[in-house]
Amino acid sequence: MKRTKIFADANLAIGEVDPHLYGSFIEHLGRAVYEGIYEPGHPAADADGFRRDVIGLIKELGVPVVRYPGGNFLSGYDWTDGIGPREKRPTRLDLAWFTTETNEFGTDEFMKWCRAAGVEPMMAVNMGTGTIKEAARLVEYCNHAGGTTISDLRRANGAEQPYNVRYWCIGNEMDGPWQIGHLSAEEYGRKALEAAKVMRWANGELKEESGASWCASPLKLIVSGSSNHEMKTFPEWDRVVLEHTYKAVDYLSMHRYYMYDEDREDPLEDFLGSADDMGEYIATLQATIEYVRAKVRSRKQVKISFDEWNIWSVTAPRREPLWKKAPHLLEDVYTFQDALVFAGLMNTLLNHCDVVKLGCLAQLVNVIAPIMTEKGGRTFRQTTFYPFRYLSSSARGATLRTFSDSDRFANMYGEARYINEAVNYDRARRTVCVSICNYAQEAREVELELRSFEGLKAEEYVEMHSNDLFAVNSFDEEKIVPVQRELPAVKDGSRVTLKLAPMSWNFLKFSVR
Repeated sequence: MKRTKIFADANLAIGEVDPHLYGSFIEHLGRAVYEGIYEPGHPAADADGFRRDVIGLIKELGVPVVRYPGGNFLSGYDWTDGIGPREKRPTRLDLAWFTTETNEFGTDEFMKWCRAAGVEPMMAVNMGTGTIKEAARLVEYCNHAGGTTISDLRRANGAEQPYNVRYWCIGNEMDGPWQIGHLSAEEYGRKALEAAKVMRWANGELKEESGASWCASPLKLIVSGSSNHEMKTFPEWDRVVLEHTYKAVDYLSMHRYYMYDEDREDPLEDFLGSADDMGEYIATLQATIEYVRAKVRSRKQVKISFDEWNIWSVTAPRREPLWKKAPHLLEDVYTFQDALVFAGLMNTLLNHCDVVKLGCLAQLVNVIAPIMTEKGGRTFRQTTFYPFRYLSSSARGATLRTFSDSDRFANMYGEARYINEAVNYDRARRTVCVSICNYAQEAREVELELRSFEGLKAEEYVEMHSNDLFAVNSFDEEKIVPVQRELPAVKDGSRVTLKLAPMSWNFLKFSVR
């Protein structure tokens, strides 16, 4: 049995984990909204039509922030279509997903749902067909107390108090030719800068020469970076956009989906290499940010918002007719293998928590999602639900730098580690949690050496493993769930020896004095 040594020290931290790293995403796409979070008439629906059974699962998942309303949908969306009396709202063709949008659910419903679900809203403004004036007015609608036509419209629509939305995405994937209103980097950079300016002004942010803000709650603005690192314009797009907007924004977005492609020569190895590839992608974007920071002579540290990431394996042709409301689109049913790669992606995000401060798992319900619903009926947790739930609840505080002698395997991205790990130390809770993926097809022995902790004691140890890599969960049975394992002993105050099952994800929590 091959042996891997992993070393971590309480004093060697990469950075602090922002709880917003565990965010998610709801777009007007497929059944994410309609029949997902919103289904009036469902036995579990509340008076506003929000499915309480779904809200319960979202709370179990531990999602602190949700991005809305898109996504590709955003670039053709007029936010004023989704406010006011429902019977007067227009029905539109959505040209992003070729569906019909009734606008029954809009900004006010989303804000109510956020309160019910206990999540913070992350709003997005249209930079495709939208204007900077429309972006500023949406900020005014959400955040201005009252006394203007726009803010009083919100009050007339039932929200007396402002929503005080902090996080705002300036457009979505504007580098992509598939995007409605696609722009070049120069065009988008100039437009995003002007949008940022008027959005801040609408929020009451007036900067003095000293840099002090007159606004008690300034916006956190996210400018659109590359849709993925396979774009021919990456990372030049990011450089150009940042040179226009660096001093006006707080985050640069990045998106990435990974899939299992059985047509590749080595499909499993390529899929398992996803976590290490994600790390390279983040590192390149981080270097681009630092280059622009030096070039524009700024002291500010722009961070990364990884506001779309997931496994996306649906490649089947569309079966639903065009222009249907809430069709079944992109409803991946995740395998155990997907969950194993997913856990590695989460490890990567944690290991880059110094620069990746926001994250949005795309998406939350039904559409490439950890939660699935049945119209009028049941729900189930996908295989990917569990790594997210365990890490969102426990992987807090600081991510520690790890040193590992894991062997590697070749894949389409280069080389990747068979043993993939993340170690977190939460001083406030006095806990250490360890997430380990074994990507080898045989059992592996791992020796953890966790230094500079007093009274280290194992409190929890769960494993996800299946002999069938393509096993899935369903409405009738959740086959793939974490299994409790015997707690390991801590030797010499710092050493723990584990025997990891082949192709498994392992989660351990320790208490410390």
